[in-house]
Amino acid sequence: QVQLVESGGGLVQAGDSLRLSCAASGRTFSSSTMAWFRRAPGKEREYVAAISPSGGNTYYADSVKGRFTISRDNAKNSVYLQMNSLKPEDTAVYFCGANPRGSYYWREEAYDYWGQGTQVTVSS
Repeated sequence: QVQLVESGGGLVQAGDSLRLSCAASGRTFSSSTMAWFRRAPGKEREYVAAISPSGGNTYYADSVKGRFTISRDNAKNSVYLQMNSLKPEDTAVYFCGANPRGSYYWREEAYDYWGQGTQVTVSS
């Protein structure tokens, strides 16, 4: 019911910033918890950040807290991830996910819909 498309990834140097976008199509976006997950080379997909349906609550993994900011614009059916002070360990494919139930936001199993991912590479 929901299709997600990520964009904004690229190759940057450590310390740089990048803004990822996730464009959603479907009629349930505004009622879904949205999140960003990432899969680094040789690792499982991990939780990065989540945002409640209205945008009033945000949650972050400890590894990105203070550096990344998740936001959403329901009028545009979009969610964003502003990434500052990027580190080489942030290198990963970043995925946008939609969680209509709104629970277990830190678990990828809770997300019913996923985008194809966008590559972020941070060089030292």
